[in-house]
Parts: sequence; structure tokens; C-alpha cells
Amino acid sequence: MTTASIAFIGGGNMATSLIAGLIADGYDTAAIRVVEPDDQRRGELQARFGVRAFAAGADAIDGVEIVALCVKPQVAAAVCRDLAPALAARRVLVISVMAGVREATLQRWLGAPLPVVRAMPNTPAMVQTGAIGLHASAEVDAAGRNHAETILRAAGLTRWVDSETQIDAVTAISGSGPAYFLRFMEALEEAGVALGLDAETARLLTVQTALGAAKMAMESDETPARLRERVTSPGGTTARALAVFDGADLHDLVARAARAARDRAAEISTELEGQS
Repeated sequence: MTTASIAFIGGGNMATSLIAGLIADGYDTAAIRVVEPDDQRRGELQARFGVRAFAAGADAIDGVEIVALCVKPQVAAAVCRDLAPALAARRVLVISVMAGVREATLQRWLGAPLPVVRAMPNTPAMVQTGAIGLHASAEVDAAGRNHAETILRAAGLTRWVDSETQIDAVTAISGSGPAYFLRFMEALEEAGVALGLDAETARLLTVQTALGAAKMAMESDETPARLRERVTSPGGTTARALAVFDGADLHDLVARAARAARDRAAEISTELEGQS
């Protein structure tokens, strides 16, 4: 593995997940820095990972090859402007895991057309099973793409998209997607209790079934539709249940929900662009 020096700006859940995944993959801890203004949290990161932790971003990014922005979008403008003077003279790769902040907006806040990779992770990245969409600005070269993929792959599966606007679609499918599946699991648990199961049994059966279905889909060469057909006997219990979903036009409901999430992602990007 090529170990490039990297500074994580922000020591929250996403940065912690990426650092943990990188170290588990054999990344050199000496090449990892993290910025965390909270004293207690900063000490915890140093003790847990053995990485250098800083209170201020300008100190941490001195000499690094990659800067990973892992702060909340609402404070991104101020954070980027604080970093801009230190980045002005160097072509540092910037990786952003901030939802809604477009590449051009980041470059404007940073004061230069730096190479930017925009990543859209989801919450399962916190247990290294994330699904992460990536898009590279025109300034990113092949080495930069490889570095970005190495870092984000530490948190799960990565896929590149051709257009930055497709990041909004990634947000709608995988970014928000865990909540969709958890809502369905919540409903299935409740149905199990209503049918007479105790709550713990309903929960465990639901969670294990979701895990098993996902594992089947991931490891099979067949589509989810074909796998579903294989476990649906004509006239059987599964067919009767699926008929209820079909009657409610589940596919249309999911499509409308995904469009709503995509549209809101685009709205958030426009709102953040307006920050001075």
C-alpha cells in the first residue's frame, strides 16, 4: 500500500471510522494526523490510534499530501478559509465527506482550484461496511484518485460516478438508504410482535433475515429480482405477502422517496453555496 500523509480535519465518527479502517488495513500511523479542537476527544484519538492529534488545522496540514474534510457542512466555510493560507502554495489533494458541499464551492472557500474528491459515505461506514460514492474534480490526477479510493475503501465499498450531480443520486440511494432499510426492519419487528412473537425474538429474526438477504444479494451473480423469484413459490406464503406490497405499488413509493431525497440533496447544496 502506498502510504501518503493525510490530515483529517474533524475527529468525529466518520474520521474515526476511516482512521480505524486504514490502520486495520496496515496504513502507517505515522502518516496520519487528525484535528480535533476538543481536548478530551483529542486525547482519546491519540490514545486509541497512536496518531498525532492537533487542536488547530494549520498546524496539522503542514507538509501533508492529503487533507480530508470531515466537519459538518454548516461550519465548512469557516474551516476552509482557516486552512486556505496554508494550502495556497501547495497542490494538496482535498477529500470531502461533507454532504451537500459542491466541489466548486469548496475550491472557492479554499481560495484555489485544488484537486477535490467528493465522497458520499453512509452510516454503515462506521462499522467498515459503508457504501461510498466518489467523484473527482477535473484537477484530480490518477494518483489522486488512487489515494482517495485507498482511504475511503477503508470504510467499505467504493464506486466512482462520472458527474458530480450523480452524487445527489448516491445520497438518495446509499447515503439515506440505511434509514429506509431500518424503517422496513422496524415495521417487520412490529408485525412480528403483532403476530404473537416476543419483542426480542421479533428483533433478532428481523435483523438476521436482513443480514442474510443482503449477504445473498452481495455474493450472488443474480439480480435481487431473480433471487426474490427463487424464494417465492406460486401460491405460497411469500407470494401472498408480496401481493400486498404490489397492491400498494411499492416500486413507485420507493422511486418517489428516492427522488425526494435527491431533490433535497440538491437544495442543500444550493443553500450552502450561498454561504459567504
